Amino acid sequence: MIRSTPENSLQVALRACRSSFISVGFFSLFINALMLVPTFYMLQVYGRVVTGGSLTTLAMLTIILTFLLVTMGLLEWVRSRIMVRVSTRLDVLLGRDVYRASFKRALDSGGMDASAQSLSDLTGLRQFMSGNGMFAFFDAPWLPIYIAVLFLFHPWYGWTAIGCAVVLLALASINEQSTGKVLAEANKQSIGATLHTTKNLRNAEVIESMGMLDSLMSRWSLRQKNVLLLQSRASDRSGIITSISKTFRLLVQSLILGLGAYLAVSHEISPGLVIAGSVLLGRALAPLDLMIGSWKGFIAARSQYARLNSVLDQQSAEPERMQLPAPIGHVTVENLTLGAPGSRTPIIKGIGFNAPAGAMIGVVGPSASGKSTLGKALMGVWKPQLGVVRLDAADIANWDRSQLGPHLGYLPQDIELFEGTISDNIARFGVVDPDKVVLAARTASVHEMILMLPNGYDTVIGEGGINLSGGQRQRIGLARALYGSPRLIVLDEPNAHLDEIGERALALALQQLKLTGATVFVIAHRTSILAQLDRLLVMNAGTISLYGPRDQVLAQLNTPQLAAQQKPAARAGTDVASTDV
Repeated sequence: MIRSTPENSLQVALRACRSSFISVGFFSLFINALMLVPTFYMLQVYGRVVTGGSLTTLAMLTIILTFLLVTMGLLEWVRSRIMVRVSTRLDVLLGRDVYRASFKRALDSGGMDASAQSLSDLTGLRQFMSGNGMFAFFDAPWLPIYIAVLFLFHPWYGWTAIGCAVVLLALASINEQSTGKVLAEANKQSIGATLHTTKNLRNAEVIESMGMLDSLMSRWSLRQKNVLLLQSRASDRSGIITSISKTFRLLVQSLILGLGAYLAVSHEISPGLVIAGSVLLGRALAPLDLMIGSWKGFIAARSQYARLNSVLDQQSAEPERMQLPAPIGHVTVENLTLGAPGSRTPIIKGIGFNAPAGAMIGVVGPSASGKSTLGKALMGVWKPQLGVVRLDAADIANWDRSQLGPHLGYLPQDIELFEGTISDNIARFGVVDPDKVVLAARTASVHEMILMLPNGYDTVIGEGGINLSGGQRQRIGLARALYGSPRLIVLDEPNAHLDEIGERALALALQQLKLTGATVFVIAHRTSILAQLDRLLVMNAGTISLYGPRDQVLAQLNTPQLAAQQKPAARAGTDVASTDV
């Protein structure tokens, strides 16, 4: 049995809008039929009014013409509004899924593919669907109606129309063959250049401090020149074909006047059909001409659709999960092997340990030993290649993230606060509970610092707001991690940007966390924080070399002399080299 491939959300959304597309096609039928009205009005004026001299007939014909053309205009407006509504509906139906897919793509790539390009693609597709270029594809199928009418006028008219349509369709095909791949490559490189520039701008301070701007601009300039070259090449080719198409259509419309005059002189058609044939042929070929003129937009929309389809195909639907009881914080790691997203090389290699609820565990070791990777695994951010991380005996990957999130606290190495108020950031952009916000700030010993800011907790961070120092961001990030009294907390280098006052505040925060019974993992290079912990987990080259009570582990590290050096360091708050821990 052949199993049908499940539809992604883009295909489901388009199917949901199918009735609207049918309505647009239905309106297009009447609009194109009413396009014939001026031609028949012209014939009636020549055939009845001019020859018969009846002004009453002229008045009635004019009233009918006006009514029908006003009706056509209303149908055009309704058709346009339907497409605007369809494009808006697609955005509403797909916006959250595309946002989630972009987020998952960035998460699965470890941030290497962090881009809002999919949202831009959705916007571009929506704009194309509400533009005039889209209507050419609805009007073009009615070309046979116009050709049939031209055949009724005279067979030569009909065959002329067919020949012109074949030429224009051939030009459209040549346009596709000559510009399609070039434009697709130009769009691809343009997206890459934009993403590269965005990453550079995020590190503007590093670039400025080390004088890297000119070098990076040179690299950007080379990529941009390549994009411009491709776009210019495609535009030149498209421009030539568009000019040929337009010139050919105007030429044929003029030549058909000559043909009509010849047929009229030969008494094969009436004089009215001389003008009517030219007008009707122009109307018949207009959709094809518009298609060629808007081909660049069509190619862009096609690429946007393909990218969206690919992104949404890769997004697996999150299964509905039964709600589990709130965790107490018991962590078990079983045979965990884990590497960076997209890499098959493991960073953590087959480790396992058990952390009871309420434990305060320090994770130490040399650089690149896998400490931060372990933190991401404990939070369920990076998926294991082998093994499992369990929270209260349940695989952390099987928890519903929206349900589990409030019970987790995470302070990464690189603190990123988002645009909004400080209270929004601490409350994780959910409903702000003032009591919980203040409690988290007090626990992180940042309450007084926040009150000193221009608008206290209502101070805006980011665009249009203030810029905070590294230490301030880290302490507010700590408050965010502690918001809502989570049961499992991972702090990655929580004292990296702190001064002596900040170190004391962090030590106080850890003491308060110990009283709440939360399970806390502290990834540290600086040993001043170890005095607040009751267990140590020592990592080396992706494996666990020691794990147990803090004093016991310190006593076993290397030599008794090193252990003696580390204990005073823990009391004094001094740093030691990372390779010593």
